[in-house]
Amino acid sequence: MTLGVNRAIAEAHRAGLVTSATVMANEAATDDAIAVAVQNPSLRTGCHIVLVDGRPLSNPDHVATLIGSRNGAGAAFRKTISRLAIASMAGAVRAADVRNEAATQIERLQEHGLALSHVDCHMHSHILPTVLCAILQAAREHGISAVRNPFEPAWSVAAAHKRSSLRSWYRSAQVIGLRALESQFRSAVNQHGMKTADGTIGIAVTGLLDRSLLSCLIEAMPEGTWELVTHPGYKDRALMEASTELKESRAIELELLTSAETLDLLRRRGIQLINYSNL
Repeated sequence: MTLGVNRAIAEAHRAGLVTSATVMANEAATDDAIAVAVQNPSLRTGCHIVLVDGRPLSNPDHVATLIGSRNGAGAAFRKTISRLAIASMAGAVRAADVRNEAATQIERLQEHGLALSHVDCHMHSHILPTVLCAILQAAREHGISAVRNPFEPAWSVAAAHKRSSLRSWYRSAQVIGLRALESQFRSAVNQHGMKTADGTIGIAVTGLLDRSLLSCLIEAMPEGTWELVTHPGYKDRALMEASTELKESRAIELELLTSAETLDLLRRRGIQLINYSNL
C-alpha cells in the first residue's frame, strides 16, 4: 500500500515476530514490497489477491463482472466486499473472471522472483463460495498449495471482545455470522488439495488491537495452528492519503510487533512461530 507499511512489515519480521506477509500486485508501493520480500527471504510471502477496492491488472473487458465503475482514471473493482457479495449471490460474478484476475496478479509477483507460499484476499473476499473456488483453482495452477482460513473461531472473538466499542460489537457480529460459510470453505480446500490453518484470529478487533487485547488472544489460544492478522505501518503522508480506514492503529500494531514483551509472551506460552510453508 505504502512505503511505510512495507518498512514496518520488514522491521517486525527482523524483530522475530512477523513470519509471513502477502503482497498486493497492483498498488503504488508494490515494486518496493517485492524488493523488501527479496531482501528478506526468511519472510515468506503470498499473494494478497485484490478483487475489491482496487484496479484490475487484467484487461477490464476480460474480467467484466468484477468491474464496479469506469471513469477517466480507468476501470475499478467494486468498492466493498458487501457489493461483491451481493453481485456474487445474484449470479452476476463469473468464476472465470475471478480466476483470470487472480492468475494475473499471482503471475506478476512470480515473474518478479517471489516464491509464493500461499494466497489470501483483500477484505477476506475468498469467504464467498464463488470467489473461493476460482481462487483455489488459480493458486493450484500456479504451484501454490496453501490459502488463508478467513474464519475466526469463537474462542478468539470471545477473548478479544471489547465491550465498550461499537466497532468491536459490529465486527464480532459479522465474524460470527459469516461462520455459516466455514464448512463450505473447508470442503472446497480439501477438494482442491490445499492446506490452511485452523483459523485466523484478530479479525474482529481489526483496527482495535492493543497490548491488552493481544495478551488476551495469546493467553486464550488453544492447541492448533492459528494465523494472527495484523496491519503494522508508519503514519506518514502516504498512509494518511490512502483509502484504508486503518491509520492510527498501524503504529500501535508496529510497536506490538517489534516488542520484546510480545516475544516473551509467546515463548512463555510455548507458541511456535511458523509460516505457510511449514503447514
